[in-house]
Amino acid sequence: MTSKARPGSSEPDPTAPEAERILQLEEEVGHLKEAITSHAVVDQAIGMLVALGHVSPDQGWEVLREVSQHANIKLRNVAELILVWGRDGDLPPDVRVHLEETLDRYGPTQLPDGPASP
Repeated sequence: MTSKARPGSSEPDPTAPEAERILQLEEEVGHLKEAITSHAVVDQAIGMLVALGHVSPDQGWEVLREVSQHANIKLRNVAELILVWGRDGDLPPDVRVHLEETLDRYGPTQLPDGPASP
């Protein structure tokens, strides 16, 4: 699909043929839905770091960002791994090491092995 965005803008070109404009708008809606979902996952992971790592929400964001950079994993994927760990107790060893080291810089923390058994 050829996009006819105005130069320097991500906005669809209102002069594009109607069918192409509809496709551009549908693509934009898809990107916005993905961004909303990603944001929710990151916020939930920050909440887990706040609760389990005893850090502030701003520090939780920094921890996610640093782990993402050091592990060379997209931030959203790190957040997803942390949510799986909270649910199932599974966290890849390399991510766990990066997470513990990063949390230690914000204060001494020992991560629990996983969620408490019911």
